[in-house]
Amino acid sequence: MSAVLLTVAVKYEDDVVSARQRARQIAALVGFDVTEQTRIATAVSEIARNAFVYAGGGRVEFQIEGMTAPQLLIVKVSDKGKGIARLEDVLSGRYQSATGMGLGIVGTRRLMDRFDIESTSRGTVITLGKMLPRRARLVGPIEVARLAERLASGTPTRPIDEVRQQNQELLRTLEDLSSRQQELVRLNRELEDTNRGVVALYAELDERADHLRRADEIKTRFLSNMTHEFRTPVNSIIALTTLLAERIGTPADAKDEVYYIRHSAQQLSDIVNDLLDLAKVEAGKIEVRPAPFEVAGLFGALRGMLRPLLVNPSLALVFDEPEDVPLLDTDESKVSQVLRNFISNALKYTERGDVRVSARLTADRTAVRFSVADTGIGIPEHDLHRIFDEFVQVENPLQRRVKGTGLGLPLSKRLAELLGGSIGVESELGVGSTFTLTVPIIYRAPVDPEEVRVQTLRDGQVAVLVVEDSDEDVLIYERALDGSRYQIVRVRSVGAAERVVGSVMPAAILLDIRLHGDDSWEYLAQLKRNPTTAHIPVIVVTTIDDRRKGLALGAHAYRVKPIDSRWLLRTLDMLTLKRRSVRVLTVEDEEATRFIIRQMLNDREHEVIEAETGGDGLSRAKDQSPDVILLDLRLTDMTGFDVFDRLQGDPMTASVPVVVITSQRLSDDDRRRLAHADSVLSKATLTRDSLRMAIAHAVHEKIA
Repeated sequence: MSAVLLTVAVKYEDDVVSARQRARQIAALVGFDVTEQTRIATAVSEIARNAFVYAGGGRVEFQIEGMTAPQLLIVKVSDKGKGIARLEDVLSGRYQSATGMGLGIVGTRRLMDRFDIESTSRGTVITLGKMLPRRARLVGPIEVARLAERLASGTPTRPIDEVRQQNQELLRTLEDLSSRQQELVRLNRELEDTNRGVVALYAELDERADHLRRADEIKTRFLSNMTHEFRTPVNSIIALTTLLAERIGTPADAKDEVYYIRHSAQQLSDIVNDLLDLAKVEAGKIEVRPAPFEVAGLFGALRGMLRPLLVNPSLALVFDEPEDVPLLDTDESKVSQVLRNFISNALKYTERGDVRVSARLTADRTAVRFSVADTGIGIPEHDLHRIFDEFVQVENPLQRRVKGTGLGLPLSKRLAELLGGSIGVESELGVGSTFTLTVPIIYRAPVDPEEVRVQTLRDGQVAVLVVEDSDEDVLIYERALDGSRYQIVRVRSVGAAERVVGSVMPAAILLDIRLHGDDSWEYLAQLKRNPTTAHIPVIVVTTIDDRRKGLALGAHAYRVKPIDSRWLLRTLDMLTLKRRSVRVLTVEDEEATRFIIRQMLNDREHEVIEAETGGDGLSRAKDQSPDVILLDLRLTDMTGFDVFDRLQGDPMTASVPVVVITSQRLSDDDRRRLAHADSVLSKATLTRDSLRMAIAHAVHEKIA
């Protein structure tokens, strides 16, 4: 969305003051704080003053850009002067006029998030941009109309009032600086007093942290070693009680001394196994072995495995048939271990009713949620957060009859997290509980989003920094650029991109807007605001459909996923191959006009192809693959309108931008027929600058 809020004409010196007032007023209405209001008003005032002093006047246009938050406040200051001489020196800070123009432009650039300038002999357009605060409300069409009405009904203040306002702003700034200076002096004194203590504290913290690390390692080793040491005698006790029962001929269902010894040994064995698994998880020694499997097969194995535990005739174990659940590619044994724990707990603490096991896809169809619901004793709400702590058991009369280790749920939680999933519980006391396990359909090894791995560039290749958290999208980019001159340097977060961009200095950046739930609009603005990275082409590839905002923040191209691999490679070539000239096809029957165009584009940046007739132009448009077509409307064999229609109707040429160059006066019908032309230039007023600007705009729009 691009909506104009207000336009201020700068014809007199008082209009510069009016532009400043309006800038402050609009900044306040859209949600900027007082400090930002002053910055925006100062920037607009400085550029409007330049337009008045150096060009005799101009126009200031305020716009809101973007359909998603944070939106962008755009201010365009345009004039019809002679342009800015030595523009590159001005922008680099090497030059300023006697009246301070260069200093004002450089200062304005620092105050805003976006600063673009186009200056030719026919005039100058300076575009300023500032991202709205995240707390600001989204400005939609209704809000735009309300703001425009409020601005139109407002009465501008007198110049003397604006001077008074500026003085008040200056006094506030001076008071703020004075208070900050005093605060800095106080803080420096405090820092001097506490520095030695902080150093000592850090030393003590490092020492304690080292002790904690060693204690944790010792605990893990102890658990691992002791559980191994316990396992052998416990297994021996279980085996010996079995032999003893057979020797004395004890019936299988008899509860004598041998039975209780074997039962206690089995409980101890369960504790040992759980402790060993916990120790392995904490030490990072449990390996995930993903493999494809069906949920129906998993349920069948669990049904047979847990049937011996179902000894209560008033209780049923039900496995719902999984529907629309695809193959899972994860560790089946660990999923089974978690579900076994859920089901065995449900069977222990449910006296009548049923225990129901089910599986279904999540709403985003990227994971499967397993549920184990029972009609048992339930869990008090205040105990729900405790049950996943080690050795915790909820007090209940049934709990006294059914013993447990208090390690099953903590271990299940660790295993679920190891698989990239999670567990949850919903319970009502006396009604029942539902435990859930959610695991991704495809297991992916955990990756630190801040991790950066920069490979050495291969000979003859240039780096393309890809800021993308989706492995699937990166795979598409890798296949699209396979065999090309581009080598991908992949990072998953803005923080990682900030660290690597300075060292790699890529030829281009592929930027996703949505990264780990956050957006990268501010990083895009930062790239274009920083002089060391402003020259790097940025291609935004995202699921967020807000192209105009992306281009307004400085992106060179913007595409909504999914993208075409040929478009990606062609766009990178257009943006990074500096020696590649723009191929221009001129369809013109007048030799003099062809000569003029040829001379205007006589440099290394342009390659001119000529066609004298419409038919020849259509043929060359297919064969020569031009970047832009310059089309005359009066040709010998057909009209330019016919050529334009055929170009638009052919899939091979429909995407090629067309710049119409004509000497005839166009009617309203003519303009409607040329609505999809990139621009229309008059031969009578054609200049080198206007032609090159039209071509550059057409090529940029084609890429973007």
